[in-house]
Amino acid sequence: MPSVALKSWKETYKHIDSKPDIYTQNFSWEIMLTRQLSKTLCAARRVYTRNYAQVLSIGSKKVPMSNFEPDKYINYQRIEDNLAIVNREDDSKVLRRPLTLSEKVVYGHLDNAAEQDIVRGTSYLRLRPDRVACQDATAQMALLQFMSANIPEVCAPTTVHCDHLIEAQVGGPKDLKRAIEINHEVYNFLSSTSAKYNIGFWRPGSGIIHQIILENYAFPGGLMIGTDSHTPNAGGLGMVAIGVGGADAVDVMADLPWELKCPNVIGVKLTGSLSGWTSSKGLYKVAGILTVKGGTGAIIEYFGPGVESLSCTGMATVCNMGAEIGATTSLFPFNKRMGEFLRATKRGEIAAYSESFAHNLRADEGAEYDQLIEINLSELEPHLNGPFTPDLATPISKFKDAVVENNWPTELKVGLIGSCTNSSYEDMSRAASIAKQAHDHGLKVKSMFTITPGSEQIRATITRDGQEKTLTDVGGIVLANACGPCIGQWDRQDVKKGEKNSIVTSYNRNFTGRNDANPATHAFVTSPDIVTAMVFAGDLRFNPLTDTLTGADGKPFKFTGPTGNELPPRGYDPGEDTYQYPPKDRVTVQVAVDPKSNRLQLLQPFSKWNGKDIEQVPILIKVKGKCTTDHISAAGPWLKFRGHLDNISNNMLIGALNSENNKVNEVKNLFTGQYDAVPNVARDYKSKGTPWVVIGDENYGEGSSREHAALEVRHLNGCAVIVKSFARIHETNLKKQGLLPLTFANSSDYDKIDPTDKVSIIGLTSFAPGKPLTLKLHKKSGETVDIPVNHTFNENQIEWFKAGSALNKMAEMAEEKFQ
Repeated sequence: MPSVALKSWKETYKHIDSKPDIYTQNFSWEIMLTRQLSKTLCAARRVYTRNYAQVLSIGSKKVPMSNFEPDKYINYQRIEDNLAIVNREDDSKVLRRPLTLSEKVVYGHLDNAAEQDIVRGTSYLRLRPDRVACQDATAQMALLQFMSANIPEVCAPTTVHCDHLIEAQVGGPKDLKRAIEINHEVYNFLSSTSAKYNIGFWRPGSGIIHQIILENYAFPGGLMIGTDSHTPNAGGLGMVAIGVGGADAVDVMADLPWELKCPNVIGVKLTGSLSGWTSSKGLYKVAGILTVKGGTGAIIEYFGPGVESLSCTGMATVCNMGAEIGATTSLFPFNKRMGEFLRATKRGEIAAYSESFAHNLRADEGAEYDQLIEINLSELEPHLNGPFTPDLATPISKFKDAVVENNWPTELKVGLIGSCTNSSYEDMSRAASIAKQAHDHGLKVKSMFTITPGSEQIRATITRDGQEKTLTDVGGIVLANACGPCIGQWDRQDVKKGEKNSIVTSYNRNFTGRNDANPATHAFVTSPDIVTAMVFAGDLRFNPLTDTLTGADGKPFKFTGPTGNELPPRGYDPGEDTYQYPPKDRVTVQVAVDPKSNRLQLLQPFSKWNGKDIEQVPILIKVKGKCTTDHISAAGPWLKFRGHLDNISNNMLIGALNSENNKVNEVKNLFTGQYDAVPNVARDYKSKGTPWVVIGDENYGEGSSREHAALEVRHLNGCAVIVKSFARIHETNLKKQGLLPLTFANSSDYDKIDPTDKVSIIGLTSFAPGKPLTLKLHKKSGETVDIPVNHTFNENQIEWFKAGSALNKMAEMAEEKFQ
């Protein structure tokens, strides 16, 4: 045994037995098993009773995280070591109980496991993620913040993916060419910044970030953060992947521990098996069970015999959709299907390494969940979710009646398949099998039909294998390898804004105006198979499981269930090479931002807290009802300003409903008495040096991870957001920017607030974790009302507030570290 390995073994397991003879001479595993009869060894035996050679092999192997980063290795030894610490018998802090898979992966990435308090739903964990992923819209602000921190290069493997800025108009190649021309300044900035700071860069046309991650970077047992809310897609490969704001990403890039409130764990036990029309998208039923905020603060962990009937990409689909119920992330245990996918994507070494570590890539027997849901896949039927919210789930057998009862527009205008949720080879193959049946009966689509491949690799492979031709022969239009209509990048021309209409997608999100900026569009989410079948009927009431269509020969026919290979029998065709490696010589790389640009703007530090309570400031808006990040900072045409904070702030809260007049983007300026657009009033208050607050409703800030929804509020001089409850990512983003996210101790106190009130926030001079603050209302009548408000700040986050932002605090620390 090498002396270094022996030293590591001794250090790791010194708590098991203090007697030195187990480390001497033959290092007999039998001797260790004998010693395990003692009380302390019994505690460790549950996880670590396997032969010594296996233990040593985990730490001694060097397996690269990806084929693009041969010098960055998977660190299973850290997980092994941390789990030994959190389960040791001789410390009152530790757990000494069976662990869920989520806990194994999360606690396995603790920064200092020996000093960490671990209480689900309460304590804050300091973690060391394996890597960071950024999409181009959020990467701009993340990289601008990183540049401000004055750090020479990223300290964790990081990639940037160009997928959000490509607008769907006429079809893939032309749309891509147009996007490159329009966004050349931003793409050049991202490319040069990536090169400068040692970041992998995926050019426009590469594909959607989450599909690229699944195909190249995700690995079982890993921990990744990504600046997109659908980062949990990588859970389909057994990775804890969490959507965050750019400031969180900067923490990890800068080699700082990343903070996360210790998640609760919701277990979903799957029995039975998928078959026929029922696909992994049918598990969107979970959204109907938990609602859009039911997963907040929790990891959803799937397990049970039913898991074996899902493909790896199908599991990714399920995890992707967990973002719609507010879950921190979702996760599946490592299994054969994951190993097959890893080998198909030329990562056989990772598959073998994961197989040797499989004991820690599944939950312990007897692990307990905070909530348990059981779903029999054999009894599951396809669902359609919507309109206007993803948690309105209707089984297809009842959907026709729901359409009629709710007076939803029955004509199906457009069917759209693809997106990061459903754009795998299997998805495209199953959809093509339905299209082929229709084509064989002489039919063309009756609705507009668009197809979005998830990556250049998927596009090239379905072109080679014929699925693309099958889909276009019936009238489908293949869009660019990008997000497109899923995020509102859709130059839709077939209906006018305000015109009621229905669309069906295989996307993940269907908030009002999400896809086409039309608030009257009724968007329903389902599987690619159901979407494809419905476009041949052109009618929302069509049920392909039971109803018939009339072929070109005048005879009725009914679709048979979809079929398709989960992996390409001939292997993947990588297509065009769209990856930019960081150069070896990065010193000469120049990153320039034109001060006259309307797309990019260097950041200026926010001001520090003045050391006083907030006194008698106006309420900019009292928001009524649902207020997602789309309402706070709209996407679509505004995406082009994601790198320019002042310009994009002109969309702040323009979609939020004002409780005073039930109108959007119209609030009263308390200085002038006149009504104006929300950003205009905020700018007027800022020009007068007047801070302001926002009052909100339940689950405020649900949806995207976009930190612009916090940055804009801070930039225009907001100081606090006070609501009934927050979505997880948005609450963290507000803290990161030096704002005060506060919640009513009694949610009914929301009704005590008049939009014309002025407010004070009392208690900041003694701001401390767990100590409530007081919101004092100053009524026009002269009356004052005190309302208790809560917060979730810990000591470190209070330092962000005092410094003016987390970035300010980081810059202070970086100056000390790198000077």
